[in-house]
Amino acid sequence: MNREATDLAGVRHIVYETLGSTNAEALARARAGERGPLWITAKTQSAGRGRRGSQWVSPPGNLYATLLLTEPSPPAQAPQLSFVAALALHDGIASCAPQVGPLLKLKWPNDLLIGHAKVAGILIEGESEPSFAVAVGIGVNCASHPSNTAYPAVDLAAAEAVVTPEALLVSLSAAMQNRLKQWNRGQGFAAVRADWLKRAAGLGEALQVRLPEREVSGRFQGLDDTGGLLLEQAGTVTAVTAGEVFGFGGR
Repeated sequence: MNREATDLAGVRHIVYETLGSTNAEALARARAGERGPLWITAKTQSAGRGRRGSQWVSPPGNLYATLLLTEPSPPAQAPQLSFVAALALHDGIASCAPQVGPLLKLKWPNDLLIGHAKVAGILIEGESEPSFAVAVGIGVNCASHPSNTAYPAVDLAAAEAVVTPEALLVSLSAAMQNRLKQWNRGQGFAAVRADWLKRAAGLGEALQVRLPEREVSGRFQGLDDTGGLLLEQAGTVTAVTAGEVFGFGGR
């Protein structure tokens, strides 16, 4: 069962009690001709997923949301939406729960931390037909978090911030519209990049990055012009375009 809810910052919103995946639903709608912008949320997911096909555990009480955008930018710039969404998520949570605002940090490429534990993740997926569409998937641990995860997890309630998924979505949607305007279909990525770096976890620190074929260590020196992680190793700086940061300062 689903229902169309009140507009969120001028964007339509469809609410489900349960879905397999909000991203999958958004992409299916895009293939059927839906152009958006459209928010899709579910109170629970039976097949939620994160990056690289990982499972996203989806009990009630947390936020599971996808923003469907059609032709938000040229396809080459669309991966930058992970930085745009991360900033919007940071803004939205800081607005709803100002007591945790100073603790929020962005982990490359698309996670939000409270301290050194993950409170939210972002998954960007796309469809090319009948037109180029992007699903910006966002999951936030509002009331609970999984245990025994590869990277430590936390939820807002555990950080003494009581925020409902509904209230957070209202704040997030407004913040997303502001950050999309700043990004300006990719033309404003320099400003997005600068704002992201102000909130970055581990900037200037030693960290470990898990690549598809190996793990590397180095010092996090910033982002390149496309959002790649700049990693310094033995005086040489290289850009990492795909990987997973899993350690800061040797942790």
